[in-house]
Amino acid sequence: MIRRGVRLLALLPYAAAGWAQAPIPAETAAAIEMSRNVALTYTRSLPDFVCTQLVHRYLDATQRGFWRPLDTLTIKLSYFDQKEDHRLVLINGAPSEKSYADLGSGAITMGEFGLILQQIFEPASQAVFTWEKWTKVGKRPAAVYLYQVDVSHSRYFLNFMASAGLTQTRVGYHGMVEVDRETGDVLRLTYIADTIPKAYPIYSSTTTVNYDFADVGGRPYLLPASSETEMRALGLWARNRTDFREYRKFSADSTISFGDGK
Repeated sequence: MIRRGVRLLALLPYAAAGWAQAPIPAETAAAIEMSRNVALTYTRSLPDFVCTQLVHRYLDATQRGFWRPLDTLTIKLSYFDQKEDHRLVLINGAPSEKSYADLGSGAITMGEFGLILQQIFEPASQAVFTWEKWTKVGKRPAAVYLYQVDVSHSRYFLNFMASAGLTQTRVGYHGMVEVDRETGDVLRLTYIADTIPKAYPIYSSTTTVNYDFADVGGRPYLLPASSETEMRALGLWARNRTDFREYRKFSADSTISFGDGK
């Protein structure tokens, strides 16, 4: 998604010899409001498309950072009528008829196409933003903001599948967003669960999403390029590293040629 017209640089000018100093509160509020408008119109601006979602999943039963590969999932991800649909096609390069949502071991993640942005920026979340620093994402000047959403205003739920069935709990969340200074586009974000009940099996969940421009139907759109999620539960840690590839315009007969998963 490309947004032009309102220039954040007019609010946050560079210093003559480097980065600008910290913005005043009014400048921060104006910048966040621009990013809010961009984020909340994001899903409506996206075209219908399909892409390949390649998920490398890892487990650590030692809970000491010794990760071992679990599997590699190749998923046909369709975005149609502002909704995501994930169809599992290959597991370790072999055809599969399993459902992505019903896989047993490991972590399952969804929502990179707008849902996470909505939950951060929608007014009902009452997120509190704090300017952190200036940075660059690639060659693009960006501002880093920390944010916090308390559990009473959260729509973020953790799900855990045990032998006894599915359990779910609502949690708060916090993290950071790296925002293009000129357009208000979110270029990178983190999403960290907090206020997790002590008795709940999952005690940590962190997601990072990186966005970049991809061509869909001859036009560039800012779309997820990669993401990483790490979840820690009693007795087991799980990590997913995901790449989004081969974006193309959606049609009723859309097909994707799946490679070797490398």
